[in-house]
Amino acid sequence: MNSKNPTSRRRFLKSALVAGAGFTIVPRHVLGGNGFIAPSDQLTKGIIGVGGMGRGHIPYEGTRVVAICDVDRLHMDRAKSMIDYDVKTFNDFRELIQLPEVDIVHIATPPHWHGIMAVEAAKAGKDIWCEKPMTRTIGEGKKVMEAVNAHGRMFRLNTWFRFKDNFYGLGTDVKPLKKVIDSGILGWPLKFIVSGVTGYDWKFYWSGEHNLKPMPVPENLDYDMWLGPAPYKPYNPERVHSKFRGYWDYDGGGLGDMGQHYLDPVQYMLGKDDTAPVKIEVDAPQQHYDAVGSWRRITYTYADGCQIILDGENKDKDAAYIEGPHGKIFRGFRSDIPNLQSFLKTLPDPEPQISIFSESVKTRKKFALNEINGFWSATLVNLGIIAVRLGRTLNFDPDKLQFVDDEGANRLINQPMRAPWSI
Repeated sequence: MNSKNPTSRRRFLKSALVAGAGFTIVPRHVLGGNGFIAPSDQLTKGIIGVGGMGRGHIPYEGTRVVAICDVDRLHMDRAKSMIDYDVKTFNDFRELIQLPEVDIVHIATPPHWHGIMAVEAAKAGKDIWCEKPMTRTIGEGKKVMEAVNAHGRMFRLNTWFRFKDNFYGLGTDVKPLKKVIDSGILGWPLKFIVSGVTGYDWKFYWSGEHNLKPMPVPENLDYDMWLGPAPYKPYNPERVHSKFRGYWDYDGGGLGDMGQHYLDPVQYMLGKDDTAPVKIEVDAPQQHYDAVGSWRRITYTYADGCQIILDGENKDKDAAYIEGPHGKIFRGFRSDIPNLQSFLKTLPDPEPQISIFSESVKTRKKFALNEINGFWSATLVNLGIIAVRLGRTLNFDPDKLQFVDDEGANRLINQPMRAPWSI
């Protein structure tokens, strides 16, 4: 037999093994134990930002981490210690996204980086898993949506309540609520109240400190790269890592942190995955130019009269989560509609959604929460943030993605970036 002919050699080995007494071909997943997926069958992933959130997503079904990136050496070292094989490490995300062996880029940085990184990853031909909020500004979100579409990429935003899990303190998941709303039994328009009374904490502890004193940058941190497109402000530990949510340059406090978690399912239930409210009213103290503060109430109104009310003071102690002309649904799925549970059993389920990102990547079908509906729920968050920062009622045109007769608000749609960064 010619040993230089690999095809003939493979045939010989296969024939010899099959002829052996008691021989059984054993699948790879059995050899590797229950749940094993051979490395050759796994999607590969690079994680940008391996602080707490990024490290938490190292083990994800159907994926294998091959590269990590962080501007803090201590974060990098800790992440490496959690992976029992060699991975490539980078300080600059641009090097990671150019790796040919990376299928998925997971963006787990503060929000001021999400837009640039997602656009660059799409241009590099990568599929994208992005933490919430999708972007820090409306303009950046639009550019991410356009880039993902232009380059044919799959995009997942990391909030999942529209398709699974108990919806925070509400006492139910979203599916039965969606079924009831789609049935029309509550009537129209609907009003949602999102507050501590209905099961949602707006986390006002994500407020920033005023008059931060400059401090030396730790030697393990590349602070200039951490800031990236954000305006330069002298280093203070209050600005970075777990504290960044309290500063407008990087996020938007509790609304930026939790808004897309809380509001994306409302948008889905209302069937408004392709539009935005036309009026945003706010009741809030005057905000600091740098540090995020609290707010009392934000009211979003759609063109058809539907409303979403964010009650930061938990003012309405008897608030229904959903209220329509013909009935209400309260926390715990209590309702003033007789026999609602029996009626629910007669209703069809909502349309199925892809809820595992690796399936979306393999089939090239959009994930349940993607760049389009994710853009619109991120816009909900950013509309509220702009109204809070400016302290006034805003009128918005969802088709033009512009505020009506308010140049000050329009300047916050596309905010300047620090050179050399752009999107």
